[in-house]
Amino acid sequence: MPDSSKIFDTPTKRILPFILATAIFMQMLDSTILNTSLPSIAADLHESPLDMQNTIISYVLTLALFMPVSGFLADKFGTKKVFIFSIVVFSLGSLFCAASQNLSQLVISRVVQGLGGSLMTPVGRLALIRTYDRNELLPALNYAIVPALIGPVLGPLVGGYMVDYLSWHWIFLINIPIGLIGIFLSLKYMPDYKSEEISFDLKGFLIFASASLLLSVALELFGTSAHTTPVLLIFVLGFLMIYYYYRHASKTADPIFPLNLFQVRTFRVGVLGNLATRLGISSVPLLLPLMIQIAYGQSAVISGWIVAPMALTAMFGKSSVIRILNRFGYRKTLMINTFIIGILICCMGIPGINTSIWWFLPIIAVLGFFNSIQFTSMNTISLADLRNSHTSSGNSLLAVNQQLAIGFGIAFGLIVLKIFEGNTALMHGNPHLAFRYTFIVVGLLTILSGFVFRRLHSRDGENMRSAHG
Repeated sequence: MPDSSKIFDTPTKRILPFILATAIFMQMLDSTILNTSLPSIAADLHESPLDMQNTIISYVLTLALFMPVSGFLADKFGTKKVFIFSIVVFSLGSLFCAASQNLSQLVISRVVQGLGGSLMTPVGRLALIRTYDRNELLPALNYAIVPALIGPVLGPLVGGYMVDYLSWHWIFLINIPIGLIGIFLSLKYMPDYKSEEISFDLKGFLIFASASLLLSVALELFGTSAHTTPVLLIFVLGFLMIYYYYRHASKTADPIFPLNLFQVRTFRVGVLGNLATRLGISSVPLLLPLMIQIAYGQSAVISGWIVAPMALTAMFGKSSVIRILNRFGYRKTLMINTFIIGILICCMGIPGINTSIWWFLPIIAVLGFFNSIQFTSMNTISLADLRNSHTSSGNSLLAVNQQLAIGFGIAFGLIVLKIFEGNTALMHGNPHLAFRYTFIVVGLLTILSGFVFRRLHSRDGENMRSAHG
C-alpha cells in the first residue's frame, strides 16, 4: 500500500474522504437505526411491523429515481453547491420524519430525505474520483468508507436505546448535528468541479425513472397484493421500459447512461454483480432485527447488540481488502467471497426457537468482514476501466444500481417471508420457522449470484491495484 502522506498531500485530499464519510455515515446510520426501530414505530403509529417496509422502500426508491440526475447537476452547478444543497435537504427530511404523526406523513418525509440522499453520496464520490489519480482511488475510497462504517455500528445500538428509553423520533433528529458538520467541512474543503460540455437527456431520464418505478412497485405489490395478474403486468411494463430506454439510447447522441458503458466488461460485470449479490445481502439487516423482536420477543436494544458486530468487523475487512485483492485478484476474491456470504446467510436459518439468540453473534461478526470486502471490491472493479468522460454517468448508474438492488433485496426478503408465513400447512403458526426458511432461500440465492464474477479475467482491476502492491 502506498505512503498515505503522498496521497493525502493537500488539505482538500486529506479532508475530502471525511466529507464523503459524513454523507455515507448519515445514510448508513439512518437505515440501520430504522431497521431495529420499525416494531416500535409501527406500534406508535398503529401499524403492523411487516407493513412498515414502505418507510424503507419509499426512501430507497427515491434514491434510485433521482440519482441519475446527480452527475448532470454536479457538472452544471458544481460539486460543492450540489453536495451542500443535498445535505440541507436530507437534514430537513430528517426533521420532517421526526415530526410525522402517521405512516403517510412518515413515508412522504422519507421521500424528502431520499431527494437529499440521491445527490449526497454520488456527488461526494464524484468529487473524490476527480480529485485522486486512478491508482490512488482505492485507498482514498477506503479512508472515506472506514469512518462511515461507524454508522452501522452505532445505528442498531443507538436506535435500540433511543426507542426503549426515549422515543423513536430521536432516531431522525440525530442526523441534524451530523449534517451541520458536513456542511461546515464542505464550505471549507469541498472542491467545486464543473464541466464545460453538459447536456441533459430528459427523455432518457424519464424512461429510465419509469422503468425503476414500475419494477420497484411490482416487487412491493408482490408481497402485499392478492391479485397477481396486475402485478405481473406492471413487472412486464417495467422491463418494456428498459427495452424502450435501450432503443432511445442507441439513437441519441448523448444519453443519460451511454450504452457503450456496458461495452466495458469490468463495468458490466460489476454492475450485474452488485445487483445480484445485494438481493440477498440487503435483506439481512432488516430480517434479523425483525426475527429477534417478533419471533424471539426480545427488545430493540438486544436486537441492536446482535446486529452491531456486523459493522465493527467490516472495519477490519476494509483494512484487509487491499492486501486480499493484491494477493488473489478481483475475480477469485469476488467469487469466493460471495459463496462465503451466501453460506453465512444460510447459517442464520439453523438455530431453533430454543437456541440462544447469541448464537447469531459470531455469524453476524464474520458476515460483516466479508460484506465489507464485497462492497469495496465490487465498487472499485466497476469503475476500474471507465474513461474519464464516462466517470460521471458510470458513477451515477452504479449508485442507482446499488439503491435499486437494496430496495429489491428488502422487498424480496419480505416477499419470501410472507409466502412462508402464509403457508399454514408448512409453518403450523410458527413465525420463527418462516424466518429460518427465508434465510436459507436468501442465502442460496446469494451463493448462485457468485457465478456472475466468473466473467471477470484474472488480471482485471490491476490498474486499481498497481500502486498498492
